Amino acid sequence: MIKTALGKTGMNVSKIIYGGIVSMKDGQEKSDEYVAYAIDNHVNYFDISPTYGDAQEKLGKSLLPYRKDIYLACKTNKRTAEEAKYEIEASLEMLATDYFDVYQLHSLMNSADTDKAFADDGLMPLLIDYKEQGIIKNIGLTVHSEYAALRGFELYDFDTLLFPTNWALNMARGFGNKLHELQQEKGFGMLGMKALIHRAWLDPTEKAASRFPKSWCKPITDEPEFAIAALRYAQTIGATSLVPPGNFENFSFCVENSDAIAKPPTEHDIALLKNRLSDARGHLIYDL
Repeated sequence: MIKTALGKTGMNVSKIIYGGIVSMKDGQEKSDEYVAYAIDNHVNYFDISPTYGDAQEKLGKSLLPYRKDIYLACKTNKRTAEEAKYEIEASLEMLATDYFDVYQLHSLMNSADTDKAFADDGLMPLLIDYKEQGIIKNIGLTVHSEYAALRGFELYDFDTLLFPTNWALNMARGFGNKLHELQQEKGFGMLGMKALIHRAWLDPTEKAASRFPKSWCKPITDEPEFAIAALRYAQTIGATSLVPPGNFENFSFCVENSDAIAKPPTEHDIALLKNRLSDARGHLIYDL
């Protein structure tokens, strides 16, 4: 699999990365199978969170034979140092590691949330201290709001950003353009999520009837040309590596098509996406 530099981190990361939700709820044996498949296909970056149900426990055991050969990213949505320290230590133990290649301030939301994380007793001073100790190699940020990301980078020069590089959001609203400009200026590594997403679920019934219960929005399925066009588009707004939505089927599709996905979008891809924008308009994954 093609690997690309993740910003200034010094890490060369596979085009497709393993989102820990893939290991959630399917049992230890399945998690082991999924991780072995990823390793066999040269996926070398694994992203996990304590909030992903039983995934952290399952992934930790699945990664035991491979830890020295992969990059491991974790995250917390705690905002005080006291709460976060307990969660980070628990994650280190559960994932059987003594360091994280990337540790992320997870799901930064608004000004009040930012102020709490950057307070003297907040999360960020703790992460900076852990980076100085080598427990964390790189500090990352994850957001669903472009405003929150821009505000975060005003306060700290994050090494990585996990951000929704969704074709429909960008085409319809220009979502992500300002961040891409900032990325070109600062050189941080951007990991793209929601790139394989078509639109929001229309209602809970549609989600319940789908074969993708671990995805909180509707993946592009059964249309490979559309899917590859959307994944290629994510790279035009800064994503160097992509994390597919939860289910193994989505992950394996991206892995098996990683060479095609790594190419820039063609004029045909852009035309196809523009034609499909009407499907998503009015059902974008965020109400912007």
